[in-house]
Amino acid sequence: MKKLVISILFVMSVVFSFAQTGTGFYGKVVDSKTQKPLQNVIASIQNTNQTQFTDASGKFIFRDAPEGSQLLQIKSSGYKTQLITVDVEKGKMVDIGIVVFDEDITEEQQLSLITITENDLGDDNSGSESTSGLLQASRDAFQQAAAFNWGQARFRIRGLDNEYGTTMINGMVMNKIYDGRPQWSNWGGLNDATRNQEFTMGSAPSDYTFGGILGTQEINTRASIYRPGSRISFSGTNTNYSWRAMGTHASGMNKDGWAFVVSASRRWAQEGYFEGTDYSANSLFASVEKKFNDRHSLNFTSIFAQNSRGKNSPNTDEVTKLAGVKYNSYWGWQDGQKRNSRDKDVEEPINMLSHYWKMTDKTTLNTNISYQVGSIANSRLDYRNTAYGIDSNGNSSVLHDPTYYKNLPSYYTSLYENDPTLVPSSEYLPGGLGGLYIGNTPQNLAYASLARQTFLSNKQLDWNAMYQANLNNPTGESFFVLYEDRTDDKLWSANSIINSQVADNITVNGGVNFKKLKSHNYQYLSDLLGGDFFSDRDSFYTGNQSQSDLNNPNRIVGVGDTYGYNYNLLATTYDAFSQFKFTYNKVDFYLAQSYSHSEYQREGLYQNGLYESNSLGKSEKVKFDNFGFKGGLTYKITGRHFINFNGAYMTKAPSLRNAFPNARLNNNITNNLESENVSSADISYVIRTPKFKSRLTAYASKINNAIETSFFFAEGLLGDDNGDGGDAFVGETVSGISKKHIGGELGMEYNLTSTIKLTATAAYGEFTYDNNPNVQVNDDSQASATNTYPVVDFGKAKLKDYRLSGTPQQAASFGVEYRDPKFWWIGANANYLGNNYIDIAPVLRTERFGIDPLDVNGLTFTEATNDRARELLKQEKFDDITLVNLVGGKSWKVGNQTFGFFASVNNVFDKVYKTGGYEQARNSNYRELNQDVSSGTPSFAPKYFYGYGRTYFVNLYINF
Repeated sequence: MKKLVISILFVMSVVFSFAQTGTGFYGKVVDSKTQKPLQNVIASIQNTNQTQFTDASGKFIFRDAPEGSQLLQIKSSGYKTQLITVDVEKGKMVDIGIVVFDEDITEEQQLSLITITENDLGDDNSGSESTSGLLQASRDAFQQAAAFNWGQARFRIRGLDNEYGTTMINGMVMNKIYDGRPQWSNWGGLNDATRNQEFTMGSAPSDYTFGGILGTQEINTRASIYRPGSRISFSGTNTNYSWRAMGTHASGMNKDGWAFVVSASRRWAQEGYFEGTDYSANSLFASVEKKFNDRHSLNFTSIFAQNSRGKNSPNTDEVTKLAGVKYNSYWGWQDGQKRNSRDKDVEEPINMLSHYWKMTDKTTLNTNISYQVGSIANSRLDYRNTAYGIDSNGNSSVLHDPTYYKNLPSYYTSLYENDPTLVPSSEYLPGGLGGLYIGNTPQNLAYASLARQTFLSNKQLDWNAMYQANLNNPTGESFFVLYEDRTDDKLWSANSIINSQVADNITVNGGVNFKKLKSHNYQYLSDLLGGDFFSDRDSFYTGNQSQSDLNNPNRIVGVGDTYGYNYNLLATTYDAFSQFKFTYNKVDFYLAQSYSHSEYQREGLYQNGLYESNSLGKSEKVKFDNFGFKGGLTYKITGRHFINFNGAYMTKAPSLRNAFPNARLNNNITNNLESENVSSADISYVIRTPKFKSRLTAYASKINNAIETSFFFAEGLLGDDNGDGGDAFVGETVSGISKKHIGGELGMEYNLTSTIKLTATAAYGEFTYDNNPNVQVNDDSQASATNTYPVVDFGKAKLKDYRLSGTPQQAASFGVEYRDPKFWWIGANANYLGNNYIDIAPVLRTERFGIDPLDVNGLTFTEATNDRARELLKQEKFDDITLVNLVGGKSWKVGNQTFGFFASVNNVFDKVYKTGGYEQARNSNYRELNQDVSSGTPSFAPKYFYGYGRTYFVNLYINF
C-alpha cells in the first residue's frame, strides 16, 4: 500500500509539472466576502482570442500566451470586471496568485433603475425607455451615465429612437412588428431574472443578430448560467410606483442534469409622482433546463408581466401655472378614490422553448420557438350628442376634459373679431392681425377671471356629474362611457443561431428568424358610467356615414361589447444574417450581411359608413425585401490602446403602423410607401489600463425615407373657415423624411486610489431634419363612394435643419465614488443636459400655412409677412438643466447570508424641467396662429411633459 501511494503521488507530481510547462500564467478567483472559489468566471487576454473559464476550484490557466506585457480581463455577472497586467516570459508559467472578485455595485443600480415610462409620451410606445432599458447590460462609463444619470431627462444615445436598436431574449428579437420598438413592460419587474445580458454599441457585431445602428441587447434566460442561490429584496421610492417586493431562486445544475430559476415581483402605488397615476404590476418568471448530455440541452422559459398604470397628461404653460407641475387632468374623485380615465394595461405572457446543441467542440447551434399572446389596452372617455353637461356643483362645463380650451381663461383673453363687416379695414392691412383683438374688453376679462376661479375649483374630472348625466337621460342611453383601445396579439416566432470557430482566428455567426402575427385591434366598451346602453354611431356625421358597421346599423352596445372600429393586422416576416469575424495580432475585423422579407395586410371586420367600399375584408398585401451590410475593424496600437471603426448600410421595412395610415376605418395603404435607407459610421479611440479607461467616439448616421403619422383637430386647414370643410379631425402623413445624426461621445473612468474612482462623460450631438418631406392630410369628412382616399397633398414641409425632438442633444457628467474596504460605498454626480427641442408640427411648415382659406383665388393672407412667419415657426428650445444625484450602499456578510441596502437621491435640488413637448396644430394657418400668439395668452399653446423633481429609491436585500 505504501508503494502504491508513493507511485500515485509521483504520477500526480509529473502530471502537475507537465501542466505547468509552457509560456503563460495561471491563477485563482475567489469572492471578496466569502473567500470561496468562483466557477465559470471568464478570463481573457485582451487583443487575442484566448479565453478560459475558471473550474470548480476557481482556477484558470493559459499555457500558450503571447510574450510580453499582457492585459488580463476577468469578468462575471454580478462582479466588478478586473484588468490585470501580466508580464509573460518565454518558457515560464507565471503564478499571478489569487484574484479577489468584488461585488459589482452598479448591479444594484441596475436592479433599482426606474425608467421614465410611457407616462410622459402619450398613448403609444414611442421612444419610451429608449436609453435606460437598452443599457442595463452595459459597463462602459458613458453608457452608465446615459442610463443612470441622463435617463431621467429622456436622453437618447445618438438621438436615436429605440426602434433602431434590437432587444432579444435568448436570441429571439422582441421588437414589435407594429412599431419596431420593444415593449419593455413585457418583462418589467424581473430585474433579477434578466440580469444575464450582453450589449453591443451602435452597429458593432453581435453573435446573435445583424442588429440596428443603435445597438443590441441580448437577455439570456438559460437556467444553468444563473449563479445558484436565493435573493429577496424590498424597495421604496416616490417615482412611478411606491413599493416593490422581489424574490428569486436559482438552483444551479444538479447531478441529474436539471436546473431551474424562479422569480416573482410586485410593484404598486396608489399614486405615483404625478397626481392620479396609480400603479399595479405583478411579474412571474420561470426557467427550467434539462441537460441530456454534453451535447444537448433543452430549456423552457415562461415570462408573465402584468402592468396597469394611470397616465399623466401633457399640459400647456397656462395650465401648469394654474395647477402646478404635478397636475394631471386625466383623473377625478369617485366614491372617495382617485380614478384615472386613461389607464394603460399590458398583459402579454411569453413562452419560449430553447434547444442548445454543441455540434462539435467549436460549433454550437441554438434553436428557439416562442408563442406570445395577450393584450394592450389604453382607456379613455367617449361621449355622444354633447360634450357638455352640468357638473356636481351645478355649473355648465365640458365634463370629459377639465383643460378643454373653453374652460380656461386664455379662451377669453385670446379672442378676436374676424368679421370684416364689423372691423375697420385698417385691421386687415398688411402688418396687422387680420382682425380686431377683443380679449382685453372688460366683459372678456371678467369672463377670464370667472373661468380661472371655476377651473381652480373644478380642475379634475367630475365622475359623479357624468354618472348623473347618464342616469338623468330618460332614454337610458349613456352620454359618457369609458372604453379601451385594445390590441390583442398572437405571435409565433422561431429562430436558429449558429456559432462556429472555423479556424483559430476566424469565427462565423449566422441565424434565421421567422415571425407570424395576428393583431386584433378594436374598441372595447368597459363602463357605461351609470347608463343602460350606448349607441354605436358617430354623432359628428349623419346617415350611413355615422355607422361604424353598415352590416349592423344603429347597433346598441353594452359593457364588454366591441364597437367603433374592429380590424386585424396580419404580418409575416423572416430574415437571415451571416457574420465573419477575423482576429489577428494587430488587427481584428468583421463583415456581416442580412436579408429580410416582410408582408403586411389589413383585414377589416366592420363595413364603415365613411368607407363602405374599402373597409370590410382584406386589403392588398404590401411586401418589402430588404438588405443590410456592415463591417468594421479594431486596430491594436498596443495592448492598451485601440482604434475601432464600424460602418453599416441597410434598408428597413416601414413599421406595420405606418403602412396603413387610417387602419381604424379603411384598407388604404400609405402613398409612396417605401423602405427606409439607414447608414451609419463611427470611429473610437479606446484606452484600457488597470487604473484608467476611456472611449472617445465620433459618429454619423443618416435615415432616409422615414414616415410619420399623426392625428389632430385643425381649424381652417382644408377650406372655408366658416364652412364644414374648414375645421376637421384629420390624419397627417409625412413621408420621405430624412434625418441626420452626427456627434461625439466621451467616457472616462480613473481609479484615483484603490477606494476612490472618478468618472467624466460627455455627449455632443446635432440631430436634425435633413430635407423637406412631403405632407398629406386625410379628411374623413370628404370620403364618399367615389372618393375612397380623401387625401389633400400639402406639398413639401420646410423642415430642413429643424432639430429632432425627444432628447437633449448635449450632456455632460462628472462623478466621484468612494468604496470602502468594509463594503460600504457612496457616490455623487453632477449632470448638465442641454439643447432639447420641442416636437414641431409639419403641417404648419407647408405653403398652405400662409394661404387664406377664404380667398377664392388661393392668395396668401394680406397681413402675412416672412419675418413674422419665421418668428411664429421658430422651434422652441427648452432651458438647459443641471441635475445632482447621490447614491450609496452597504453590505454585510452574516454566516452564509449577505445583507445589504442601496439608496439613491436623484435631482437633489428639486429642479423643475421639461423633458419634451409638442406644438398643437389646431391653429393651422397663419392668421389663426398669429392672432393666438399675439394675444399673449394663446389658447392652443404647446403642451409639455415634465421630469421628476427630487426622488429617492431605497432597496433592502438579502442573498442566501
